[in-house]
Amino acid sequence: MSTPALDALAAAGLRHQVVEHGPVRSLDEAAALGVAVPDVVKTLVVRRGDDDYLFVLVPGDRVISWPRLRALLGVNRLSLPDADTAKAVTGYERGAITPFGATTRWPVVADERIRGRTITLGTGRHGTAVLVEADAALAALAATLADITDPAD
Repeated sequence: MSTPALDALAAAGLRHQVVEHGPVRSLDEAAALGVAVPDVVKTLVVRRGDDDYLFVLVPGDRVISWPRLRALLGVNRLSLPDADTAKAVTGYERGAITPFGATTRWPVVADERIRGRTITLGTGRHGTAVLVEADAALAALAATLADITDPAD
């Protein structure tokens, strides 16, 4: 199997393992596949302005802290684009979005709790994920690390 994301991981020299898991409807289902919920990393597309987006990597058991993310980025307003816009600016559908191999190399901000872990990320294709060492992936993405999340309820 080849996707732009997997090709980008290989081009970056990142060791990874593709996990075929079929459809999952929740993080708990994803974690039931043998990955702890905090290690199931969600990739969210966040809009800063007209044609100005970034990827935000969030551990599965956490949610974006909008005030902290706005402060980090020095902006007053952020939003999540609708599904069609997210696909248009990344090349990926929601639920399969990843910064690797996206149609545009948007900046990446990652919650600092991801560091030092083995995580899963999307592959650009529903029903699969990739296991990768977070530190290597974050370095390849030139990600900014910060405390940008709160515990999920």
